[in-house]
Amino acid sequence: MSRENTTDIIHYGKACITDELDSLSVMTSYIDEAFAGVVQLILNSKGRVVITGIGKSAIIAQKIVATMNSTGTPSIFMHAADAIHGDLGIIQTDDVVIAISKSGNTPEIKALAPLLKQFGNPLVAMVGNIESSLAKAANFVLNTTVEKEACPNNLAPTTSTTAQLIMGDALAVALLKCKNFSSDDFSKYHPGGALGKRLYMTCKDIALNNMKPLVQENDSIKTVIIEISKNRLGATMVAGQNGIAGIITDGDIRRMIENNSNLDGICAANIMNAHFKSIEASELAANAAVIMRNTKISQLVVMEAGNYTGMIHIHDLNKEGLL
Repeated sequence: MSRENTTDIIHYGKACITDELDSLSVMTSYIDEAFAGVVQLILNSKGRVVITGIGKSAIIAQKIVATMNSTGTPSIFMHAADAIHGDLGIIQTDDVVIAISKSGNTPEIKALAPLLKQFGNPLVAMVGNIESSLAKAANFVLNTTVEKEACPNNLAPTTSTTAQLIMGDALAVALLKCKNFSSDDFSKYHPGGALGKRLYMTCKDIALNNMKPLVQENDSIKTVIIEISKNRLGATMVAGQNGIAGIITDGDIRRMIENNSNLDGICAANIMNAHFKSIEASELAANAAVIMRNTKISQLVVMEAGNYTGMIHIHDLNKEGLL
């Protein structure tokens, strides 16, 4: 690939983003009383939000459904083409229907809108043409009109679908704020994967899966090395008369060997570090990740009510997808 082609490609990508940002700057003006009315309608509804569309709008509808479900607003997707061929049975008495369309005049949407009205469910039009048949049939109109697509031919849905996505996100966020939807609520809907782990996995959950390396202050260097090696955490705690006295890492061992030609008589107390980073067992493991990243340490001691519970290694956090 020539240098000129590379430059052109970068320009095309940047121009697309610039064009979309310019066209979408008007979106804040579309957040109006109609928007507030839709949010209040959904909040007061005893049913679900049924979101429909066709083509690229159908794909955006599915994403909005996923976002709403994950933030506490029960939602379901209904394809507009399938709806007029039998899938209207998806809609229940108390459901709110949102129909997404750029033109608001596609054949499927024009056929669907009066059918939805017959059901008696509130109809919300998320539409790029507020004079369309869909807009005129709706109880509420969410305006997603854009000046032009990022496509140089002004044909391929680009800016218009981004506008729909932005409006859907605005709805979902407004709803979760009105519901005081917390991170604890969020974790209930995201129990799996790294996202869920960030919201519920505690330091104790990880520490209890590891060995609990521990030596005494007067233990020999050989004992310390064996304890560090067998536990594969790169460190061991040192117990003193009044509880945990310090920590010894594999780095401490290396530095001790480099600085001492004669290791006779050296014990754990001689090389331990009395100052070590720790975290409460009940703290989220994600918080441990922040501490370890900021302090550039590989081990973090886990304590519970002043007692040594175990240790977290940076590899544990990587394994859980928290780093």
